[in-house]
Amino acid sequence: MLFVCSMNSVRSPMAAALARRMFPGRLIVRSAGVRSGKADGFVHEVMEEIGIDMSVHTPHTMDELVANHFDLVVTLSDDAPEAVRRQGLEMGALEHWPMPDPTEVEGNRESVLSAYRSLRDALQLKVRERLDRLLASAPRAA
Repeated sequence: MLFVCSMNSVRSPMAAALARRMFPGRLIVRSAGVRSGKADGFVHEVMEEIGIDMSVHTPHTMDELVANHFDLVVTLSDDAPEAVRRQGLEMGALEHWPMPDPTEVEGNRESVLSAYRSLRDALQLKVRERLDRLLASAPRAA
């Protein structure tokens, strides 16, 4: 499974980390960006609040992917679906889950953190809902 957003610094790494935590050992999850980005300190902070360490995450672009086949590719930013199609990845399914970009929120620190928390919580719900369905329909190993 692959999550893709604009710069692989906020939405896609959060979604991938949540999927790994919720379904440990049940699927292989990667994340990538349309273009290069930098690690985001607010992501580290709000994910740490729920016990996920993001300090080891380094943003990657789709060009850096080792694999080129994914059963499910989920795009999280408006620029990602077309970029995924241009990349020529082999995929079972492509889904677009439009998610807000918390980096665009202005205001004080608490306002910004609130936007990141809202994104985290929305991703957590969507990832659980979708992957519960995906894994329920997957054939079981003998």
